[in-house]
Amino acid sequence: LTLADYKGKPSTLCPGCGHNVVSNQIQAAVFEMGLVPETIAKFSGIGCSSKSLNYFLGRSFGFNSLHGRMPNLATGASFADTSIKILGISGDGDTASIGLGHFKHLIRRNLPMIYLIENNGVYGLIKGQFSATTDYGLELKHQGKNLFPPLDLCLEALLSGATFVARTFSGDIRQLKELIKAAFAHKG
Repeated sequence: LTLADYKGKPSTLCPGCGHNVVSNQIQAAVFEMGLVPETIAKFSGIGCSSKSLNYFLGRSFGFNSLHGRMPNLATGASFADTSIKILGISGDGDTASIGLGHFKHLIRRNLPMIYLIENNGVYGLIKGQFSATTDYGLELKHQGKNLFPPLDLCLEALLSGATFVARTFSGDIRQLKELIKAAFAHKG
């Protein structure tokens, strides 16, 4: 296969958005590993991160779920076909708010899937509201000051028993790609 076989549709996300970087590095990682796109199923919830399913691995099956419910669909898919790799994409709003319980139970069940959280600390799709991961004391023009401590989703994953947890920044493209490859290679 060529790199073109791993691409998706052109992105409609904001130029310079970290979600576009993640999509590009998923493509690159899967291509470099020689994984066939049809052997990967993509799942997401609601938000900017969830739109990104369209922008990589266009030959893979994908499904956008209700807000916070991506882990439930991924669970069903992993039971239905154990030969496919499950890739879940979620944002901080989708995972740390309405989906937190589903996230924790998914980890507790130790399902064989990759769960990528694109955390920008704000509800980006609906513009400028604090999420549950927003830094304490952050001030936004229309929201004022965040008075709550942020949830640390990596710590939540570790406390729940996840067997592979990593944190990176979309600005560190090389590290991001290598961590995605490590996640696909991990046997938990």
